[in-house]
Amino acid sequence: MTFPEIKSLLTTHFGEEIVLRSEETAVQPALVLPAGRIAEVCAFLHEHEATYFDFLSCLTALDNGPAKGTLEVIYHLYSIPYEHHLVLKVSVPRDAEGEPLPEVPTVSGVWRTADWHEREAYDLVGIRFAGHPDLRRILCAADWVGHPLRKDYRQQETYHGIKVAY
Repeated sequence: MTFPEIKSLLTTHFGEEIVLRSEETAVQPALVLPAGRIAEVCAFLHEHEATYFDFLSCLTALDNGPAKGTLEVIYHLYSIPYEHHLVLKVSVPRDAEGEPLPEVPTVSGVWRTADWHEREAYDLVGIRFAGHPDLRRILCAADWVGHPLRKDYRQQETYHGIKVAY
């Protein structure tokens, strides 16, 4: 299926409001979806016989910075039998200091590999994945303070008495 056909399939099944923005002229065309609907849309794309996105190639998160005030989760999907790709994005507001981390539903029930991808996004960028079976740090120590890929991250000077800052 082509990108416009997949977009049309989603809007037909979920309604026009499912695609918040379509980035068709980007190097990697993407559909921007509401964060709360990502698991539902991914399950549909995985199960639908015309799309069958059976492989989550990558799930990553990025911080757009305090000025923009958002974090994004980007999903790269691939269908091995049909040999087509799709990029989905969701955007959530950044949390202010002391507030709970922003939350996106997990897709680990659709693709098992999302388990580790989501843990990495949680650990490094600070996005919680609601419904994740084992959401804990994967690269930083369990008691590490902060999320190192946040634009406003302040590195600790010491960790358990060991100097870590340059």
